Amino acid sequence: MNWYRHHWYYVGGVLFAGLSLVIGLWGSRWFSRLQIILIYSWLGMLLHQFEEYAFPGGFQGFANVLMKSDRPDRYPFNAQLTTIDNVFLTYPFYLLAIIFPHAIWYGLIQVGQGLVQVPVHGIIVNRRLKTHYNPGMASNLLWQLPVGIYYIYYVASHHLASGGTYWIGFFGSLLAVVVLWLIPVVTLRNPDSPYPYNQDERYRWRPELIKAGEKPAANK
Repeated sequence: MNWYRHHWYYVGGVLFAGLSLVIGLWGSRWFSRLQIILIYSWLGMLLHQFEEYAFPGGFQGFANVLMKSDRPDRYPFNAQLTTIDNVFLTYPFYLLAIIFPHAIWYGLIQVGQGLVQVPVHGIIVNRRLKTHYNPGMASNLLWQLPVGIYYIYYVASHHLASGGTYWIGFFGSLLAVVVLWLIPVVTLRNPDSPYPYNQDERYRWRPELIKAGEKPAANK
């Protein structure tokens, strides 16, 4: 299990490659159009996680720096927490929409997870880090955003949802952020967590920036 805590995003990268091949070759035989779009939405999340944690990686470093943590190797984010919310909570969340594609309200919530991250990666994180890019931004803007827009277009053009369904999708996306990301952070954060990030994980992207961000806390 300890190996998986520090390598789940590589496993997700392999899953992304394998699923992309399978869906590209045989997806139209096995799945409906709605399911294929929702599968590509999940693929976007797998790619997003790979970009954040593996290549270029570095979420493990800058996330806690943004929180001005006194223990940036393990608080509030740690290896156990990010494994639970990114895999054991997020994977089932995405798969349920694929299994039940005609629950349009849930499909809107699923693709909404990619859309709500656009201002986070595109604006908020860049402003706080004083950068023009941060890991996760490229996959969010180039994959998750267009897939989410296309899903909404497909649903609207085929008259699959009423106005109320879109509102459920909008507010449901915000609620899903709380359930998938905020609640795990609040409940699993621990300054004495026995599951710190490895040093190579924390300094994968812009190590000079991350180390500079850690200095104020280290000097307290």
